Amino acid sequence: MTDTMTEPATDTTGGPVRSGGLVAQGLAVGYRTRASRRGRGAEQAVLAGLDLEARAGELTVLLGPNGAGKSTLLRTLCGLLPPLDGRIRIGGIDLVQASPTSLARQLAVVLTDRVDPGLLSVRELAGLGRHPHTGFTGRLTVVDHAVVEWSLRAVGAGHLANRPAAELSDGERQRVLTARALAQEPEVVLLDEPTAFLDVPSRVALTVLLRDLARDKGLTVVVSTHDLELALRVADAVWLVDRNSHVHAGAPEDLIRSGVVAAAFDADHLAFDPASGTFGLRRTPHAHVAVDAPADVLPLIERALAREGLAVADRENPATGRQVRWDGADRLALTGPDGQTVHVQGFHTLTRTVRTW
Repeated sequence: MTDTMTEPATDTTGGPVRSGGLVAQGLAVGYRTRASRRGRGAEQAVLAGLDLEARAGELTVLLGPNGAGKSTLLRTLCGLLPPLDGRIRIGGIDLVQASPTSLARQLAVVLTDRVDPGLLSVRELAGLGRHPHTGFTGRLTVVDHAVVEWSLRAVGAGHLANRPAAELSDGERQRVLTARALAQEPEVVLLDEPTAFLDVPSRVALTVLLRDLARDKGLTVVVSTHDLELALRVADAVWLVDRNSHVHAGAPEDLIRSGVVAAAFDADHLAFDPASGTFGLRRTPHAHVAVDAPADVLPLIERALAREGLAVADRENPATGRQVRWDGADRLALTGPDGQTVHVQGFHTLTRTVRTW
């Protein structure tokens, strides 16, 4: 890319088309302590020996337990922290050697830091993403305005354009900051917890949007997130930081099959199920229950029983004199170990009743 302002290429959806990639070689990330009177400060590496690649046209998610070093890695990749060792290239250009103007056109960043928008409107806040393209005057052209409007529509914030940015909810502000990043027309977009303040439907919508934008526009999108189950379903590639500060890279299915996902996130009372890609309670049941229910209701009964330390009986674990039968319309018949049967309505009553078994 050059410093000459040109009209952005567009595809059939009206948005800019970009291509590029992010590559880290031999990368070590961490912090340098302040120099003492006796000499240079010491280096404290958080992650080291990293060889990573995020490809254009793909959504790459960065996963790992709290304190594993995800934010440190992300801040190093975007140039806010200097690498302790190794190289980072964006679109083939070394991050350290790139000029600020060139870097601003290639890389967009959305961090978790609070942003004070002052008196700016939503449209004006998103328009700040055009500054790498506006030259000395800072004036937006017709093309610039079109890109800003597209970026707001892309994140589902077009209807907010005229609102004061200071009046936005946390979730709305996160959408607008994502729009600002898209308005830069970057090759690479790095986002730290972009769904942190969103409700579940909005989290899914934004994550899918980022994946689709990567596909449609040829963007390289790297997202740090705690939405593990969603990320494993949507992402093209995963960088997973484990408890030993090793980073595993591959498709979600590769990391699930290898067991590194379970090893990184399993806890005393939580276990990752590779078959479903979800987490469940880790409990040794104190009894097994015979369940007679339709296929669409059986998983719900199983979940409810699991909370009370009960499991559905099978050939290896026969029922211990307990039975749950679904009678339809949220009615259930419960037979306890004493042989007595009671009829209950709904799952809440079900769980309260089985606690006395």
